[in-house]
Amino acid sequence: STMFLVGLSGGIASGKSTVVAVLRELGCAVIDADVIAREVVQPHLKAYQQIVRYFGAEILLESGEINREALGNIIFSHPEKRQLLNAITHPEIQKEMLKQVLKYFVLGYRYVILDIPLLFETSRLTKFMKHTVLVYCDPQTQLSRLMKRNRLSQAEAEARIASQLPLDEKRKLASHVIDNSGDRETTRQQVLRLHARLEDSLDFLWARLAVGAAVAGLGGLVYLFLQHFIS
Repeated sequence: STMFLVGLSGGIASGKSTVVAVLRELGCAVIDADVIAREVVQPHLKAYQQIVRYFGAEILLESGEINREALGNIIFSHPEKRQLLNAITHPEIQKEMLKQVLKYFVLGYRYVILDIPLLFETSRLTKFMKHTVLVYCDPQTQLSRLMKRNRLSQAEAEARIASQLPLDEKRKLASHVIDNSGDRETTRQQVLRLHARLEDSLDFLWARLAVGAAVAGLGGLVYLFLQHFIS
């Protein structure tokens, strides 16, 4: 038995942050791709420089940081520019995620949750996940939540939802579904049941880590681990 990866996703305004909050309360290791995405585009980093080169200085705030709202408006309206942005940022995001997975592996976590908003759109990542979890809500609830949260018109909200794979399609691809259409407590109980199921599926990691380190040395273990997730 080995540490495994759990891919967590949802749709815009489906309530994924609510699920992540419960998982963190339970002490789970959660790697947030959105947080990493903000970190890798900080001024003077490689991705930042490429974004400014291709999108222009008009997408910058006075502080020099990227105006995420302005950039978001551009890529939602122009799919080819969204693909360009992804090509710039995804390699940097994935490298940082791999570093964090390795950290949790060494610390002895039983499983790591990768919170990836577009997990099912970028389906090549799902092959690394033992389980995939979708945070779902019905379409009308999703639309009303997005309009309220982002202060958008119905047409604007519908356009943003349409830029992603529909939740009903993602539901068919996920191995586990958490329905967040109702109240917070109902969602919380579903997360608790999922956590218990994932915990019960594993043996403790430290014994395996100690044996591997004794046989191959920690350096060799790290090398093999990286090869597993890169290949």
